[in-house]
Formats: sequence, structure tokens, C-alpha cells
Amino acid sequence: MDYLGTQILAFIEANPGWAMLVIGLTAFGESFVFLSLLFPGTTILIAAGALISAGILDPISSVIAGIVGAVLGDSVSFWFGQKFGLPKIWPFQGHPERLIRGISFFERYGGSSVFIGRFFGPLRAVVPLAAGMMNMPPSGFFTANVLSAVVWAPALVLSGDLLIRWLGQENLATKIFSITLVAAALTLLASWIWRLVR
Repeated sequence: MDYLGTQILAFIEANPGWAMLVIGLTAFGESFVFLSLLFPGTTILIAAGALISAGILDPISSVIAGIVGAVLGDSVSFWFGQKFGLPKIWPFQGHPERLIRGISFFERYGGSSVFIGRFFGPLRAVVPLAAGMMNMPPSGFFTANVLSAVVWAPALVLSGDLLIRWLGQENLATKIFSITLVAAALTLLASWIWRLVR
């Protein structure tokens, strides 16, 4: 995980009162089309599970914050696609294939692509934008958006908590480092699998 992710986790640990806002913003950034490609949100959400095991964060409010942030990130991306259509700005100006993949995925799987795309990093923020551009009915979009967020956010946050319990009695810094390595490896593995499937 890069410097930004490490700093965000350190901030959450030092300021647990701000944790729900930070977790919500992290999930938003991971789901919003123009931040998702740069933001280490998945790794941060998994590593935040270490703070649940340490008793610093409440699991229920952490998961709720993650769900709300994820729903809002996809919703803004969907609205952006409805309102402005094909974005001619970064990151699509230099890499139009990213959006083309999202549109192709949406055309192939329809409304279920919004649910499925949540679980694949390269598609997570692009599919809601494509759904908006392709005029998906809002009711179908929001159903898939909310249902996927209700599965995705707890899976990330609570998997970090489970990893901590599995790692045993090491100190918190070592646990967070270990989880960060596992999360980074899983992210790379998911990207590799996605390339193979594509």
C-alpha cells in the first residue's frame, strides 16, 4: 500500500471519532469513477478490519459507513454518465479502452453488471458510469448498487478482522502490515484473473 493508504490508516487509528467519515470517504473514493483508479480504497478497507479486532473501531458502524460510501460513489458515477455522457477528460481521454470495456460489460450483462462489477477493481467505477450513459432505469441501477454494496463493504472490512484473528497475537502494526500485503496480493490476483477472463 502506498504512502496515502498508510497515512489514512494511521489517522483512523489516532482519531477513531473520525473513522466512520474516513471509511465512508474511502469507500466513496474506491467507487467513484475519477478516483477509483488512483485510490487504494480496497486495501484501506481491509486493513481497517485490524482496527476492529483491536477494539478501536465498531464493526457495525464501520460496515455501515463503507456501504453508504460505496452506494454514493456508484450513484455519483451513474449520475455523471446520465448527465454528461461520454467523458472526454482524464482518465478516459488517454485510455478510452477502460470505458469501452465497461460499456461492453454492461451491454453483455445488463443490469446485473452493476452488481458484478462492484467486485472487480477495473470495472468497479466504470460500470456505473456506463450504466448512466446507456440510460439504465434508475430503479434497477439503485437496486443493484445497494445490494452489491451490502455484500462488498462487509466482505472487505470483516475479512480484515478475520485475518487479524487468524494471525494471532502479533502487535497491531505487524498485523496491519500483514493484511496490507494480503490485500495487495488479492488485488493483483483479481486483476490477473480479470485479464485472463477478458
